[in-house]
Amino acid sequence: MQRIISLLNYANTNVRCNRPATEAEATAAVQAVRRAGWYSPGRTACLEESAAALLLLAAQGRRAQWCHGVAPDPVRLHAWVQTVDGATVAEPGSTGAYTPVLTIGDRHQHPD
Repeated sequence: MQRIISLLNYANTNVRCNRPATEAEATAAVQAVRRAGWYSPGRTACLEESAAALLLLAAQGRRAQWCHGVAPDPVRLHAWVQTVDGATVAEPGSTGAYTPVLTIGDRHQHPD
């Protein structure tokens, strides 16, 4: 996990990431990663998808936030991407049940 965090921190603070991703750009990145995941022989879940989407956006010179959160009873973990203004990208409304414990990128704004 530490390697993923280090990579995402580096990618998101790279000088090339000079413009925040719009919601449409971030959604396109998440959907592209999800489509590619269908051809992956290994695990492709929220952690891998969200990290890959953030890296894809960084390669395009765009900034976004990567969030990792937890929900109680039963305990569940989830990772997702959101724009720097706090819009959750390509996620169901149930993502609001997760409390962020780690955010990489600009200040986290969790919807109430």
